[in-house]
Amino acid sequence: MDATTTIDAQTAPPDPRRRQRVLRIVRNVLLGIVGVLFAIWLVLFVTKGRFLKHPFESIASSLAGRSVKVAGDFQLYFAPLRIKFLAEGLDVANPQWAGRPSLFAAQRVEARIAPLSLLFGRRHVYSLDLANGNVDLEWDAQHKRNTWTFGSGEGGEPFEFPRIDRATVSGTRIRYVDPQMPLLANLLVDPIVSRDAKIGQAVSVRGDGRFRETPFRLSARLLSPDATVNRGENRLEARAWAAHSVLDVAGTLPAMTEIEGVPLRVAAQGRDLSELLEIIDVAIPQTRRYALKAQMVKDGESWRFTGMNGTFGQSDLAGRFTITNAERLRIDAALTTRRLDIVDAAPFIGYNPDIVEAKGAVAAAAATGAGAQRVIPDAELPVESMQRFDAALDWKIGVIRSRNVPVSDIKMKLSLERGRLALSPLTFSMARGDVASDFIFDTRQRPSAISYDVRLASTPMGRLLAGYGVAESGTTGTIRGRIKLEGRGDTIHDSLASSSGRIAFVMPKGALWTQNVQLAELDLGTFAYKMFQGKLKKPVEINCGLIAFTVRGGLAATDPILIDTDKNVITGRGGFSFDTEAVDLAFRADGKKFSLFSGQSPVSIEGRFADPSLQVISPELLGRAGAGLGLALVASPVAGIFAFVDVGDAKSAACGPVLSAARATAQRTTKGKPRDDVGKGQVKKID
Repeated sequence: MDATTTIDAQTAPPDPRRRQRVLRIVRNVLLGIVGVLFAIWLVLFVTKGRFLKHPFESIASSLAGRSVKVAGDFQLYFAPLRIKFLAEGLDVANPQWAGRPSLFAAQRVEARIAPLSLLFGRRHVYSLDLANGNVDLEWDAQHKRNTWTFGSGEGGEPFEFPRIDRATVSGTRIRYVDPQMPLLANLLVDPIVSRDAKIGQAVSVRGDGRFRETPFRLSARLLSPDATVNRGENRLEARAWAAHSVLDVAGTLPAMTEIEGVPLRVAAQGRDLSELLEIIDVAIPQTRRYALKAQMVKDGESWRFTGMNGTFGQSDLAGRFTITNAERLRIDAALTTRRLDIVDAAPFIGYNPDIVEAKGAVAAAAATGAGAQRVIPDAELPVESMQRFDAALDWKIGVIRSRNVPVSDIKMKLSLERGRLALSPLTFSMARGDVASDFIFDTRQRPSAISYDVRLASTPMGRLLAGYGVAESGTTGTIRGRIKLEGRGDTIHDSLASSSGRIAFVMPKGALWTQNVQLAELDLGTFAYKMFQGKLKKPVEINCGLIAFTVRGGLAATDPILIDTDKNVITGRGGFSFDTEAVDLAFRADGKKFSLFSGQSPVSIEGRFADPSLQVISPELLGRAGAGLGLALVASPVAGIFAFVDVGDAKSAACGPVLSAARATAQRTTKGKPRDDVGKGQVKKID
């Protein structure tokens, strides 16, 4: 065969008979396929596909990586072109690490499904009837796997709803577990009826559970169910009741089980904020009723609350804080209060604010275990809680509402590290004076090692004591001082009762009302003379003054009390006990000038911190009165006056040692001689 013959064969038209044979083969194959499909459809339609029950269980179990069982009736067929699925007693197992055996179990599930949606795109369910379903949604302890992510469960994918045109759901219960928080919630979904892919205005869920060790009740609503089932926004509102508080959460979630990085609006109100925070083992002072709002965002192990504002008691509160649930629970906060009511501040020293408001500080102190007629709180420090979490707080307070002591511009830094609490520094302004203090509560030592260091800058006494009946007019004296004590104990009372240190307040040169000084002097002649002349507000000069105590084992002894005025030298003896709160102080004023009618006897302060009493009529004064009466009877009435004459021999104090807050042994007269009228800084036990 030559080349020309080959070309002619290749370009020749195809054989019509051959093409017809190919078309018949294709037709027959297609008819065969259609016939087979029809046969399958017919078999399935007639048998309802019940014989596929075991293959379905096997294939579904293999694809899901877990057991899938149908206990009752099973149907799977085309009706006519939609897949009809019916399973009674359907059970989808949980992974082995889960706490419950079943992820999903239902008494009856019936659905009609678009076939192609199982292969391409989003799954489309024309109708769904679900009766008495139980869903178990659970995270593992590391929060890396969950029960609704099939296969290994790694990655914890969010749950996605299929498109459902019509649904009837009743008796559905959901259990949600997150051991990292830890959280357990048991929820009941109210019956749902939807048509044309429309559910209605809201889907409601209610139930209860436990967060850590605290039980709670919960009510939630999905406000955008139609958008949710169409992969749109998940607008959620939830309210929970726990620890005598009500918590509200609202926001839009990207998926029903996904809150990571999502800003949510939160609000909380209740009788005591400390009860709410106790849920997460955080100890704060007790509060009165509170109401707070903030924005919350979960970021990994941290929960950030920003834009917070609200009230507790009669005080306001704003700022931000972060709770981090890592290896150790930690709270970081920056807070601001414009006005803090003095009653709301009572818990900072261990008092119940409600008792303070209703019955006063003495009753509040008694409620802490201090006993009747005590003011130092005896409430135990929350040692265990303080050692379970760490904290850092920066709190600024504008002013404290108080009738007696004007306090403002408070700045407090708090640091809690593994049981060591430091309020350092705590500063504030008081009556135009500044106070700086440091308090350390080290609960790592047993009993706790507690130190107090309070420093008062120069402060006008007129304004400082204005709330106690002392007017500013005519009073130019100032006072400065320091309290430095260290003790051991798990209560404020115990730490002070065992404390040692020094208390000293210095008064530089200034003026006080004559009324104030003359009462202390008991110079009755001068006092009466000026009272009748209306000159009680005439100032008397103070050259220098020192009120100091040395504290040993909770017992404070005057060391010294020495006030030098232009007319008198006032000294004090005695002390007080932090343990029993007993006070036994005596003040004596000796005149520098002649006075015709002077009591010349001590004025004592006795009793307890809660109820001190001023004893003006002392045994010495009664003795002097008796002597005067004797002279009057023996000699003449005029002679009786001599018993009250003050010759004015008091020795002026050297102000150097006074202004340096020196101890009694270092005090001198203006002539440099040691003073023998200010004691030795010792006192016997005071009961």
